[in-house]
Amino acid sequence: MTPLVAPLVTPLLAWQPGETADWLRTSPLLGVLLTLAGYRVGRAVHARCGRHPATQPVLVAVVLVGAVLLATGTSYADYSRGGDLVAFLLGPATVALAVPLHRQAHHLRRLLLPLLVAIPLGVVLSIVLGYGVVRLLGGDDELATTMAPKAATTPVSIVLSADAGGIVALTAVLTIAVGIVSAVLGPWLLTLARVRHPHARGVAMGTVSHGIGTSRSLADDPEEGAFAGLAMGLTAFTTAVALPLLLRVL
Repeated sequence: MTPLVAPLVTPLLAWQPGETADWLRTSPLLGVLLTLAGYRVGRAVHARCGRHPATQPVLVAVVLVGAVLLATGTSYADYSRGGDLVAFLLGPATVALAVPLHRQAHHLRRLLLPLLVAIPLGVVLSIVLGYGVVRLLGGDDELATTMAPKAATTPVSIVLSADAGGIVALTAVLTIAVGIVSAVLGPWLLTLARVRHPHARGVAMGTVSHGIGTSRSLADDPEEGAFAGLAMGLTAFTTAVALPLLLRVL
C-alpha cells in the first residue's frame, strides 16, 4: 500500500458500524438529518395521498422522528443538539413571511380595522377559554397558566409561560399540538362553515395554528398565506400584551 493511499484506506478498514452509530447518536448531525428526512418523507406521503389533511407533512415528520428515536433508544437531548439548529431557522423563516404579505399590502388598508378588532378578541377568548377550561376540569393554577398562551407561536408561548409561572415544556407541547391539529382540521372546518374568502381563511389559520397552519395556507393559496402570516404575528404580539393582564384578573 503506497504512502499516499494508506491514510485513506486504513480508516475504512478499521471502520466499525457500532462506533459510527454511537458517534452519530451524540452528534448534532443526527438531529439535522433526521428532521430534514422526516419532513421530506412527510411531503412525499402528503403528495402520494392526494394532499389529504390527515397526512400533513409536519404531523408525519413528528411521528416518524419520534418512532426513530424510540426504536434507536436515542434521547431527546441527543436529538435536540441538531434539532435546535433547524429550529434556529424558524426565526428567519418567520421574518420571510413578510415577503408574501408585502405583495398583498394593497388589501391591508381596508382590512386593517377588522383585523385590529378580530384578533384581540380572538386572543382574549383563547386565553380565557384555555385557562378557564383547565380550572373547571379540576386543574391547578400552574396547569391553567401553562395552557393560557397556546394561541401564540411556540417561541413566544414558551417565554410567556416561563414568565407567568407555567410548565414551559408542557406549553411547548400543547402549542405545537394545537398548531398541528388546527393545520389538519382547520381548512376542512372553514369549508364546512362556508368560509371561502382567502383573507378570512388566512386570518383564522394564522391566529389558531401558528407557523404550521401558515405554511399550510401558503401551500393552498399565496393570498391566504400572506394574511395567515400577518395574523400569526399580530396574535403573538397581542398575546404577549394581554396575557399578564388577563392572568391577574383570572
